[in-house]
Amino acid sequence: MNKVMTMREAISRFVHDGDLVVIEGFTHLICFAAAHEIIRQKRRDLTLCRLTPDLIYDQLIAAGCARKLIFSWAGNPGLGSLHALRRAVERAEPAPLELEEYSHFGLVARMSAGAANLPFWPLRNYRGSDLPAVNPQIRTVECPYTGEALATVPALNPDVTIVHAQRADASGDTQIWGLYGVQKEAAFAAKRVIVVVEEIVEESVIRADPNRTVFPGFIVDAVVHEPWGAHPSYAQGYYDRDNEYYVAWDEQSRETERLERWFKEWVYGVADRAEYVKRLGSETVARLSAKPRISAGVNYGY
Repeated sequence: MNKVMTMREAISRFVHDGDLVVIEGFTHLICFAAAHEIIRQKRRDLTLCRLTPDLIYDQLIAAGCARKLIFSWAGNPGLGSLHALRRAVERAEPAPLELEEYSHFGLVARMSAGAANLPFWPLRNYRGSDLPAVNPQIRTVECPYTGEALATVPALNPDVTIVHAQRADASGDTQIWGLYGVQKEAAFAAKRVIVVVEEIVEESVIRADPNRTVFPGFIVDAVVHEPWGAHPSYAQGYYDRDNEYYVAWDEQSRETERLERWFKEWVYGVADRAEYVKRLGSETVARLSAKPRISAGVNYGY
């Protein structure tokens, strides 16, 4: 079944007002293109969930898309605060934002429970932490084998998970290489899955290297071909992280008026990702484009 569609169509069909939305990818493969389309389509009252909600969720919060943030560690990596997130929490601008915080592994455990169709996940890593005192979702159970008190977190089942990847076939069989995050758990836990890829390849390419397949087509609802869709994060083998963008965001996002000008230029002022990449310019594209480092193949024969 061919699931290829445009980003505009995928967001229109599968992301709705009030949804719990996960856009995963840890430093690597963070799908900013999907976030920008969500902003263009003016989705509202979203519950956003993500490990390390950095610039991508700062932009969604600044655009007024979010009602709640479920997260573990929030910040602009290496720079400091997320200024739009701070304004939403401290001054309710542009809207109030409810927070629900976990440790990194606490949030991984929530998605793992959702993916495994379990009601909760036990863990030890809240000993000595203040988080259970401010998050009533973190509870305890007695281990039926040892009698030990264990922390628990409830399963998380997103309405929609959006992941970026290097390549997929038209039916949604999707491959990733390089740094992994929690994309697999987030996708298997979700009701709907959108994969966004740098390349669409023939099924024979996927079948020739099956161990790289992270998302089987049967859990995928939409396949979007969006080269450079993860910029300013990086896509191994395609382009590097745009560190200058992350540094610039710190000043760009400090004032609402300056941020509104940025949205007009880079989100509302471009029709799609292709126009965004054209606006980036050939010099930036050349600076970030990956140089080839080809991995040797393996023998799957028997």
